[in-house]
Amino acid sequence: MSRLRPSYCRLRPYTYNVFLLGLIPVALFLDIHTRNLWQQDVLGLLSFCVLAFWTRFSPPNERRQVWIMVGVATCIEIWSSVIWGIYRYRFHNMPLFVPWGHGLVYLFALRAGRTPIMLKHGRAISRAALYLATAWAAFGLTAEPLLTGRLDVTGAMFWPLFVWFMRRPSAPIYAAAFFVTSYLEIIGTHFGNWTWQIYAPVSHIATGNPPSVISAGYCIMDFLAIAIAARFGAPGAVSRACASARRAAVGVGRSSPVSTESEPDARSA
Repeated sequence: MSRLRPSYCRLRPYTYNVFLLGLIPVALFLDIHTRNLWQQDVLGLLSFCVLAFWTRFSPPNERRQVWIMVGVATCIEIWSSVIWGIYRYRFHNMPLFVPWGHGLVYLFALRAGRTPIMLKHGRAISRAALYLATAWAAFGLTAEPLLTGRLDVTGAMFWPLFVWFMRRPSAPIYAAAFFVTSYLEIIGTHFGNWTWQIYAPVSHIATGNPPSVISAGYCIMDFLAIAIAARFGAPGAVSRACASARRAAVGVGRSSPVSTESEPDARSA
């Protein structure tokens, strides 16, 4: 056992990331075998429990960002899938596991950014993500139409945005998001959990299944979650403000008995 302990300590920072990489294909496989909405809702409930469990090990700021991400992703999913319809899920709904899944994926990126390999080789990994995104975007415009009959202009349009994220100080986190979301999209579209339209509604822009650099869309949601969390101030600020208000209220309450006790003295005077 003592020989295994050093190996376990080295692998411990990657526990959640390895867990999620194994969970994604299992969860998507289970989803394609659901026959109705209530079965799919059970998967949604389980996804929520998984997210709630893993965020218990997160610091307050990270936990807050993850749950904000869930809210952001819910709004974008409703718009992109239900209203606009650039991609559709099997039952033409937004499955309940999707918002919690976005939180799990975002947590993957945040924790990956703190792993030893990312801290040591973050720049190289970010460059690798950019090179792969560039190659995938070029493939979508050249070879993909010949192999699959689908031209991927949408993915190429996301490429400049992904380049912008790769130039930011937090590029390793966005690089991690690129790898995990590409992994998710490839498996999900291969299984048929969701399907991207050949042409985007309204704009009629040709779209791959999945678009090549759609991870930039996830990066936008990550960026929004961080920005919204920053607007709320430091973690616990609201709680501290409420505590101060309660202390002030207690102070006022304590002052009233003093005044009533002094009233007899005033009358006797």
